[in-house]
Amino acid sequence: MRLFILFSFSALMLLEAYGFTDETDRKALLDFKSQVSEDRQDVLSSWNNSSPLCSWEGVTCGLNNKRVTRLELGGRQLRGMISPSIGNLSFLVSLNLSDNSIGGTIPHQVGNLFRLKYLNMSINNLGGELPVDLFNCSRLLALILFKNHLGGSVPSELGSLANLETLRLGFNNLRGMLPASLGNLTSLMRVGLSVNEIEGGLPDDLAKLTRLVYLELGMNRFSGVFPPSIYNFSLLEHLNMFSNGFSGSLKPDFGNLLPNLRELFMGGNSFTGPIPTTLSNISNLQLLGIEHNKMVGSISSSFGKLRNLQHMGLNSNSLGSYSSGDLQFLKAFTNCTQLHILNVNTNMLGGDLPTSVTNLSTNLQQLNLGINFISGTIPYDIGNLISLQKLRLDDNLLTGPPPSSIGKLSRLVLLNLTSNRMSGETPSSIGNITRLEQIYLSNNSFEGTLPPTLGQCKYLLYLSIGSNKLNGAIPQEIMQIQSLVHLNLSDNSLTGSLPKYIKPLERLCTLSVAHNKLSGQLPQVLGDCLSVENLYLQGNFFDGDIPNIKGLMGAKRLDFSNNNLSGSIPGYFANFSSLEYLNLSINNFEGKVPTEGKFQNATAVTVFGNKDLCGGIKELKLKPCIIVQAQPMETSHFSLWKKVSIGKAKEEPADQ
Repeated sequence: MRLFILFSFSALMLLEAYGFTDETDRKALLDFKSQVSEDRQDVLSSWNNSSPLCSWEGVTCGLNNKRVTRLELGGRQLRGMISPSIGNLSFLVSLNLSDNSIGGTIPHQVGNLFRLKYLNMSINNLGGELPVDLFNCSRLLALILFKNHLGGSVPSELGSLANLETLRLGFNNLRGMLPASLGNLTSLMRVGLSVNEIEGGLPDDLAKLTRLVYLELGMNRFSGVFPPSIYNFSLLEHLNMFSNGFSGSLKPDFGNLLPNLRELFMGGNSFTGPIPTTLSNISNLQLLGIEHNKMVGSISSSFGKLRNLQHMGLNSNSLGSYSSGDLQFLKAFTNCTQLHILNVNTNMLGGDLPTSVTNLSTNLQQLNLGINFISGTIPYDIGNLISLQKLRLDDNLLTGPPPSSIGKLSRLVLLNLTSNRMSGETPSSIGNITRLEQIYLSNNSFEGTLPPTLGQCKYLLYLSIGSNKLNGAIPQEIMQIQSLVHLNLSDNSLTGSLPKYIKPLERLCTLSVAHNKLSGQLPQVLGDCLSVENLYLQGNFFDGDIPNIKGLMGAKRLDFSNNNLSGSIPGYFANFSSLEYLNLSINNFEGKVPTEGKFQNATAVTVFGNKDLCGGIKELKLKPCIIVQAQPMETSHFSLWKKVSIGKAKEEPADQ
C-alpha cells in the first residue's frame, strides 16, 4: 500500500512538473463558462475562484487527484458556444452537454481528450462537420450527437473507434454514403442515423456488426434492395428503415434470421412481394410496420401467434384479392390480446366484414380498415371494443345502418364511415360518445333527421354528413357546439332556416349547407363567426339581404349562388384581403357592382344571373349603370336627385 501511495504521489508530481494540475482544469472550465451566454451563467454561479473546483455544479473529480473526470451539464439551459479550452480537461472520462441550446461547432480540441469514454452533445444547435480529431478519442464507448445541425458526410475515420458501443447521429444534416470502415466497429450495439440525408446502400462490411441490438436508419435517402448485411444481425431487437428508397422483396426466412426483433419499421419504401409468413415466428414482436410499400398477397392468419403484438401497420399496399377470404386473419388476431393498433387501410381487401372483428382485443385503440372493398354490415357487437379511440371503415362497400351499440364506444374520438353504401337513420346513440372530436358520415344514403343528441358531443371539431338523404330542420343543438371547426351538411334535403339563436361559433373555419332546401333570411349571427374562412350557402332558397358579415376579414371562399338573395352587393367584400373566391351568381341582387379591391379580379368574383346588376369591371360583361338626373320640384333650394338604373334608353340631360 505504501508503495502504491508513493507511486501515485510521484505520478502526480510528474504531472504537476509538466504544468498539468487542477489549475489547468479550473482555467479550462472558467474559459468554458465565459463562452456561455451571460443570462444563463447563473446556472454556473458556483464556478468561481472562491469555491473548490470539485464542488462546482456538474463537476466530478477523481478520487486520487483533483482532476476533473466528469462534466455533467445536461438540461441546464446553457447557451453560447463550446470553448476550445475544453480540450485541456485531459482526465475527462464523461462529457455531457445534452439538451441545451449550445451553438457553434464542436471544437477539434475535443480530440485531445484521450481518456474520454462517454460524449453526449445531443439536442443542441451545433453545426459544421464532425471534426476528424474527434476520432482520436480511441477509448470512446458512446458518441451521442443527435438532434443538432451537423452537416457533411460521416467520416471514414469514425471506423477507428474500435471500442464504440453506441453511435447516435440522428436528426442532423449528414449526407453522402456511409463509409465501409463502420464495419470495423464490431463492438457496436446501438446505431442511430435517422433523419439525415444519407444515401446509397449499406456497406456489405456492416455484416460484421453482429452485436447490434438497435439500428435506426429511418428518413434518409438510402436505396437498393433490403441490405443483406442486416440478416446477420441475429441479436437485433429494434430495426427502423422507415421512409427511404429501399426496394426488392424480403427473404422468406426473414423471421428466422432476425428472431429477436421487438420493433420492425419498414414503411415508406418500395418493398415488393409477399409478407414473409416467418415474421410470425418472432415471438417477442410488438410493433410491425410495413405500410406504404408495394406488398402483395394475403395477410397470414399465422400472425395470430404473436401474443405480444401491440401495433400492426400494413396500410397502403396491395394486399388482398378483392375476395371473401381476405379478412380471415381478423379471427386469428383475436388471440393478440395486447393489440392496440390495427391499420390495414388502403389495400385490396374484400369480402364481408366478419363478426370476429368484435372479438378483437378490448385493449384495441385504433381499428382502420378504410379504403378497401369490404362489404356487409357493421356487426352489432362493435360496442365490445370498449377501448377504441379511432374507428375507420371509410371508402368501402358497407351497407345497412350503423348499429346502436356504437354508442358504447365511450372513448372514441374519431368515427369515419364516409363513402360507403350505408342507409337508415343516423344512430342517436352517437351522442353518447361525448369525447368525439371527428365524425365523418358523408357520401352514404343516411335518411331521416339529424339527431339533436349530437349536440352532446361538446368537444366536436369536425362534423361532416354531406351527400346523404337527410331531411328536416338543422337541430339548434348542433349549432351550439362551440368547439366546431368544420361543419358540412351539404347535398341533403334539409329544410327550414339556419338557426337564428345560436351561440357564436368562434372557432368555425368551414360551414357548408350547400344544395339543401333551406330558406328564410341568413341570420345576423353569421357575422360573429370571426374565424370563418369557407362559407358555402349555394343551392338553397335563402332570401333577403346578405347580413353584415364585414367582420369575416379572414374569409377565403364565399358562395351565395343559386338562392333568392336580394339587395345590393356589400362593398366591404372589396377589402377582404384573403378572399380567393366570391360567388354571388343567380340571385336577385341589384345596383352597381363595386370596382375596387377584390372586385377588380373577374376570376375571383362571379355575379352572372342577377338581371338588375350593372357596372363593375368590363370582364364581368354587365350593362353599364345609367345615371338619371332630375329635379323633383322646380324650386331653387332643392338639390338635384340622382338615380342609378339599368336600361337601353339614352342618358337624359339634367334640367337646367
